[in-house]
Amino acid sequence: MIGRLKDLAEQCIDMLSAIPDSLIALLGRFSIAAVFWKSGQTKIQGFAIDIVSGEYSFGVPRLSDSAVDLFRSEYRLPLIPPELAAPMAAFAEHLFPVLILLGLATRFSAVALLVMTLTIQLFVYPDAWPTHGVWAAVLIFLMVKGPGVFSLDHLISRRYA
Repeated sequence: MIGRLKDLAEQCIDMLSAIPDSLIALLGRFSIAAVFWKSGQTKIQGFAIDIVSGEYSFGVPRLSDSAVDLFRSEYRLPLIPPELAAPMAAFAEHLFPVLILLGLATRFSAVALLVMTLTIQLFVYPDAWPTHGVWAAVLIFLMVKGPGVFSLDHLISRRYA
């Protein structure tokens, strides 16, 4: 009986080990991009794209009135004034998710979002480590393994390898 359970466990492990890193990376890229994109969308007005549903509305993008107030009252980052931190965060939360989703400059973008995650964890929401730990795990996976074969990085590296 124990031998059969051991064999079954080993078969399950073998099946799970066959899941390609590229598939895990694609899921991780889509998921982490959505998290940061949605956060960035809360900081601007006039431009909205829901990358999950595909719904969009366009206008002239500008920083929302509440974004700077949020950085001033709730986030209160050290060393960076709210008037600078808010547009920097809004820009980063739009640029890096798009790059990660496309699989372009993925490792660089993952490092940038990991720095942002660590900043949020250390200075803004220190009790949110379960959420930030998941984000960090996905970003570290992308930094270590790369974006996988379903990416522009992969196409570029094949072209110039």
